[in-house]
Amino acid sequence: MNTKLRLIVLSFLQFFIWGSWLITIGAYWFQTKQWSGAQFGAIFSTMGIASIFMPSLMGIVADKYMNAEKLYGILHILGGIVLFTVPLVTDPGTMFWVMLLNMIFYMPTLALSIAVSYYVLKSRGGDIVRDYPPIRVWGTVGFIVAMWTVSLLGFEKSANQFYVASGAAILLGFYSFTLPKCPPTAKDTPSRSLVDVLGLKSFALLRDTKMLTFFLFAMLLGAALQLTNAYGDTFLHDASKNVAPINIESWSQVLSELASNPSSTLSGLSAKYPAIIMSISQISETLFILAIPFFLRRFGIKQVMFFSMIAWVLRFGLFAYGNLESNLWMIILSCIVYGMAFDFFNISGSLFVESQTAPSIRASAQGLFMMMTNGFGAVLGSSLSGIIIQEYFTNADQSKDWHSIWITFALYALVIAVLFVVLFKHEHNPQAAQEPYAEPQLAAE
Repeated sequence: MNTKLRLIVLSFLQFFIWGSWLITIGAYWFQTKQWSGAQFGAIFSTMGIASIFMPSLMGIVADKYMNAEKLYGILHILGGIVLFTVPLVTDPGTMFWVMLLNMIFYMPTLALSIAVSYYVLKSRGGDIVRDYPPIRVWGTVGFIVAMWTVSLLGFEKSANQFYVASGAAILLGFYSFTLPKCPPTAKDTPSRSLVDVLGLKSFALLRDTKMLTFFLFAMLLGAALQLTNAYGDTFLHDASKNVAPINIESWSQVLSELASNPSSTLSGLSAKYPAIIMSISQISETLFILAIPFFLRRFGIKQVMFFSMIAWVLRFGLFAYGNLESNLWMIILSCIVYGMAFDFFNISGSLFVESQTAPSIRASAQGLFMMMTNGFGAVLGSSLSGIIIQEYFTNADQSKDWHSIWITFALYALVIAVLFVVLFKHEHNPQAAQEPYAEPQLAAE
C-alpha cells in the first residue's frame, strides 16, 4: 500500500468515527432520551473542554517524547473502549462525564492526524498544500459514509450509533501502529528553561499580534461550527414532524414517485432520513477541500477565511427560512455552502499554522489551533447556545423557535466577518504562495 493510500485510510477512519454520532446524537438525546436542551449544550461542550488542554498536551508529547503515530493509535483504542460504554448510560449527568472522557481521547487525534500526515508527506518530498487536501477529502467521505450507515440502519435515534463509532475507533487504533514512523522532532533539542521542558514553545506564537488575532478568530469560528453540529440534525427532525415520511417498499417505487411528484417525494425522503440531508454538507466539503490550494495561492488566508465567514452567514440564514415542504431547496443550499464555511477556515487554517511555525513545534502548534477552534470555541458555542436557546427560544411545550435561533446565529457570523476584515492584518504574497513550504515567520527559539 503506497504512502498516500495509507494516509487516505487514516483520514477516512478518523472522521468515520466522528460522523457515526456527532450529527445524530441530538436526535438520540432529544427524541429518544428526551433530556433537556441546557444539558445537551453541556454535552457538546465536552469536546471544547477536552480541546482546551488535550491537543496541546498531546502535541507536546509528540514533539518531544513519543512517536506521533503510536500516541495516535493508543488514544483511538482508549476512545473506542469509552464509546462502547455510552449505551449503558441512563442519565444526562453520567452522560456528560462519559462523553468528556471520550473527547479527552478523541480531540487530540484530530491535530495528531494532521501532524502525522504532514510529517509523512514532507519526509517523502511532498508538497502539503498540493498533496494534503486530496488526502483529507477522504476524511469527509468517511464522515458521509458513517452518517449514511447510521441513517440507513435506522440508528439515528438509537444507542447503536455508538457501537458503530467504537468499532471504527478500535480498528483505527490498531491500524495506526502500521503507519510510517513519526519520531519526536524536538527530542534531542536541549531544554534551557521550564518552557522548553514542558514543551510550551508553541504558545510563543500568541506574542505575535497577527497570529494572536488569527487564533482568536479561529476560536470564534469554532463556536459557529459547534452551533451547526449540535442543532442541525435535531432541527431537521423537528421540521420533519410536519411532513409525512415516505414509505419505501422498493427503490423502484421511489424513483417512480420522484418522476411523478418530485416535490412531495423529496420532502418525504428528507423527513425519513434527515441525517442523509445533512450529509450534503459533507459532500460539499469534498469539493471545497480540493479547491483549497487554488484559493490559498490566489487569494491568501485572509480572504479565504473571510469567504468562510460569509458562508457561515448563508448557512444559518438559509436554515432560518428553509423547511422540508415548500423551501427544501434552502435547506439543501445551506448544506452546500457549509463546505466552504468549514473547509476554508478549518483546513486552510491548519495549513496556515504549518507555514508559520518552526519544525520543532509544529505538532504542538496544530494542537494550539485545535485548542482554539474545538476547545475554547466549542465551549463558547455549545455552552452559551444551550443556555440562550433554552432561555429565549424554547416555548412552554419545549418546542423551539428555530427561525429566530438561526437568524441569531447568522447575525453572530456577520459580526465576526466585519471585525475580521478590520482587525486581521496579513499581506498575501502570491509568489511566496507558489513555494511548496513557506519559511517560518516566527522562530522556535
